[in-house]
Amino acid sequence: MATLDIVTFPEPSLKMVSVPVETIDEELKTFVEDMGETMFHDSGVGLAAPQVGVNRRVIVYDPHAADEQKDPEDKTFIALINPEILSKSKETFISEQEGCLSVVDYRADVRRHASVTVRAMNIDGETIEFEAHGLMSVIMQHEIDHLDGILFIDRISALKRAMYKKKRLKQLKNEK
Repeated sequence: MATLDIVTFPEPSLKMVSVPVETIDEELKTFVEDMGETMFHDSGVGLAAPQVGVNRRVIVYDPHAADEQKDPEDKTFIALINPEILSKSKETFISEQEGCLSVVDYRADVRRHASVTVRAMNIDGETIEFEAHGLMSVIMQHEIDHLDGILFIDRISALKRAMYKKKRLKQLKNEK
């Protein structure tokens, strides 16, 4: 297993729509393992393939992220291949201080659906369907957004987004 490099805003590939996975082979399984290791290494609760520079419809997430008694040593993750949201609840809530490994040094309140129904393939190629609520709903919406070229900052006000972009570009200029 290897830790992959996270690509960060304003990397253009983060705005690209990802292509569906056609075949689940050993190469994909190794990539998924590397994504899981990367997610935990960078203290994430979810990670989409575009965040590591691969525009394929693959996400991994920590199924225990919402557990208050989560064992910090538990590195269990679930991979979803070609995930799609089938339905969203009418009820919404503000996901407070949502963040992203690809959006450096920024958190914001984002309106999200309280629950979503997701269909995907698991790493064994079996079709699964499940309902996600609360934090798991936020993770599903956030990571599937990545597959569609959407960052969480695309879901906040234009003013807040412009302020972040300006701050980030200045930060990158100062790093050179």
